[in-house]
Amino acid sequence: MKEKVVLAYSGGLDTTVIIPWLKENYDYEVICVCGNCGQAEELDGLEERALSSGASKLYIEDLTDEFCDDFIVPCVQAHAVYENKYLLGTSMARPVIAKRLVEVARKEGATAICHGATGKGNDQIRFELGIKALAPDLKIIAAWRDPKWNLNSREEEIEYCRQHGIHLPFSADSSYSRDRNLWHISHEGLELENPANEPNYEHLLVLSTTPEKAPDTPEYVTMTFEKGVPVSLNGKKMKVSEIIAELNVLGGKHGIGIIDIVENRVVGMKSRGVYETPGGTILYEAHQQLEELILDRDTYALKTDLGNKFAQVVYEGKWFTPLREALQAFIESTQRYVTGEVKFKFYKGNIIKAGTTSPYSLYNESIASFTTGDMYDHHDAEGFINLFGLSTKVRALKLQEAGELKK
Repeated sequence: MKEKVVLAYSGGLDTTVIIPWLKENYDYEVICVCGNCGQAEELDGLEERALSSGASKLYIEDLTDEFCDDFIVPCVQAHAVYENKYLLGTSMARPVIAKRLVEVARKEGATAICHGATGKGNDQIRFELGIKALAPDLKIIAAWRDPKWNLNSREEEIEYCRQHGIHLPFSADSSYSRDRNLWHISHEGLELENPANEPNYEHLLVLSTTPEKAPDTPEYVTMTFEKGVPVSLNGKKMKVSEIIAELNVLGGKHGIGIIDIVENRVVGMKSRGVYETPGGTILYEAHQQLEELILDRDTYALKTDLGNKFAQVVYEGKWFTPLREALQAFIESTQRYVTGEVKFKFYKGNIIKAGTTSPYSLYNESIASFTTGDMYDHHDAEGFINLFGLSTKVRALKLQEAGELKK
């Protein structure tokens, strides 16, 4: 009996080439696993491609709802944004895929897991940290870092397939390097490799239109949350995955959620990419719009800091760690009263507030109104300012005494 290896399989050229390469160099039985996180038509023809390339079996695992409920929702609740722009589309998907790779490896009695992530990127870290955390006994094969790997270009990979009798729908033409799931699609390569170049949006965009080509008429949308979880869109109850899918359509139509960023990868280099996250951008904004009404100032401030830390932890592939669990426990405790309805309108790439309501709102018109209310006496501010500014005044007096501050 040959040893079995589970291959993280996307159906792209790299992971297709890895199937015969594993058999030739390691004499493994190759079992492919594709985690369906909502990558749509990219799943078409996968089974035929994997089997014709030499795999003994292909699992196409529907992870969409698990991805949304257990990985996306905590990031939305944390308002986890990496380097102020990136909404973690690839980062959130890798741990749920790694988890399923381990589950299939256990089921099949495999001794190793292989992935096709390059030695320059973040995904190698995310996959391998996830596998190490869940199955430290399993061997990990990173093809692109393996000493037996000598295919260094797309052309060489296609020729390798030809030599092994594998006829696949891939050409040597250059194209963007893309990653897609329900949450987003990323684009790297071609003109984007030079930060001096403007993205060719006409050629690049998949989910969206540009704001310039968006409708000239704004569109109103309402969304409700219960304990920080989105539960309905425009009055219709939906699963989180259904809400995201619908928001992708709406956001894409209005040119929302297109970002161009030079980010700092975990391995130390800078990388330029364009991300389309129409539904995710709306969901983040809607959730924050509601939290503004509900969370007290101190909790909101600390949650902002920890949200940034949560983003870093997820970006670096540390999902299956005590730190992520502890951060998420705090974040979940803040969501107890994040219930209510948000209304906004989309217009030319913008999400514009159009009203927010919650039974737990801390906004009190009697206090906040410019007219005098019965819960706030303007004269109380004088004593507060005297105490709040006491250290500032004492320091200024000492500077005056020292002659460093003129009267």
